[in-house]
Amino acid sequence: MRTLAAILFALIVCAPLTLAAQKQKREPLTDAQQELIAEAGIDPVARVGLYVRFINERSDTIAGLIKRAHSAARSHRIDSELQDFSALMDELGDNLDVYSERKADVRKSLKALNDSIAHWQSVLHELPSEPGFELSLKDALGSAGELAEQAKQLTTDQEAYFKAHPDEKGQDRYEPK
Repeated sequence: MRTLAAILFALIVCAPLTLAAQKQKREPLTDAQQELIAEAGIDPVARVGLYVRFINERSDTIAGLIKRAHSAARSHRIDSELQDFSALMDELGDNLDVYSERKADVRKSLKALNDSIAHWQSVLHELPSEPGFELSLKDALGSAGELAEQAKQLTTDQEAYFKAHPDEKGQDRYEPK
């Protein structure tokens, strides 16, 4: 009986904490952006293009915040934008992993992606290191570096693969023959 009472007490105490933790989960995409990603479906070039566009929007926002006067609100906003920025780059990296595995031809979008990554990294390097967003900046730089390496490797792999398999150019996924 005491054990049952202790379990019920623990559930009652922990439930609000669990709900609060679930509410704090960040979603880096707006509902409209999520809908666009869903509409792109399995079209890899369209999805990569959308992610690049959304990350560019975050990058522009961060660049605009650099020039503002230093304040706690600015630091909090930059921290929030950097977290979303990193999450989007990680999501894009996950998508690239899938496209790489299924030999989807994403070469059209890789050039723009590689150019954009260089821009994103320059924006991140312009940010001064401040205590309010230092950890998020470090994470964003790490995500950008990993994505840059992944995109360069995928570019090399795709060029070699489609040179060896010219009949598979433009495919969304590898189809065994």
